[in-house]
Amino acid sequence: MIDVIAELISAFGYEFFRNALLAGILASTACGIIGSFVVIKRMVSLTGGISHAAFGGVGLGYFLGFSPILGATVFCVATAAIIAKLRHIAHQHLDTLVGAIWAAGMAIGILLVYLTPGFAPDLYGYLFGNILLVPSSEIFFMGALLAAIIAITAIFYNQLLAVTFDEEYATVMNIASDKIIALLLIMTAVTIVMLIQVVGIILTIALLTLPAAIAREFTGRLDRMFYLSTILGIAFTTCGIFLSYTLDVPSGATIILIGAAAYIIALCAKTFCRR
Repeated sequence: MIDVIAELISAFGYEFFRNALLAGILASTACGIIGSFVVIKRMVSLTGGISHAAFGGVGLGYFLGFSPILGATVFCVATAAIIAKLRHIAHQHLDTLVGAIWAAGMAIGILLVYLTPGFAPDLYGYLFGNILLVPSSEIFFMGALLAAIIAITAIFYNQLLAVTFDEEYATVMNIASDKIIALLLIMTAVTIVMLIQVVGIILTIALLTLPAAIAREFTGRLDRMFYLSTILGIAFTTCGIFLSYTLDVPSGATIILIGAAAYIIALCAKTFCRR
């Protein structure tokens, strides 16, 4: 036990370990804010469509020779804008269309990676994440995205709050609901980009929604959900990083398993308290 503690303390001397902790804190803060909106608004399926479409951007980056993260950012924002437009056009067919976008994004990514000459060495990391390999440049990028999310949320908080809890009432109150929802989806897309290197495209939905889902079991106020889900996200990512480092197991899967276990415990505790 003492050896393990000493090993963890010595790990702070490595830049990659410090970067991983910072990335976890930045991503968890974004998840705490955006994930709360997603859970309350029940937009998990829409978020899934955006996150998996990101793989098309990763493939585009490989194919054209620029940063896959930049490609994922473009694809995610474009997909969010398309879904925002389809919400009122598609009506009852929205789930089917989101599923089609989900599959199309993945298919485009697979095809472009296949057509790219050579070998894509970091492909596994984009799919399943590796927070221990986040470079310093990505930390600054994530910090800039988080700053934008916090600023936009602060400016449009009342409109976002109204649209999240009752979109029809917000429209009656002369709030441009369609534009606010589109803004929320674009911020969700930006958050997904932050999560790609933390837990990967495949597991993004879980980290985005699990902390907020747990927080919602204990509070109905949105501002408190922000804080509680952020703290939970930081706890999940930090514990996942330590376990991944000490046990030499995939970081993304470890983080999500911790979050899933915490969610099950929270549900059981809530059920027990009701009796």
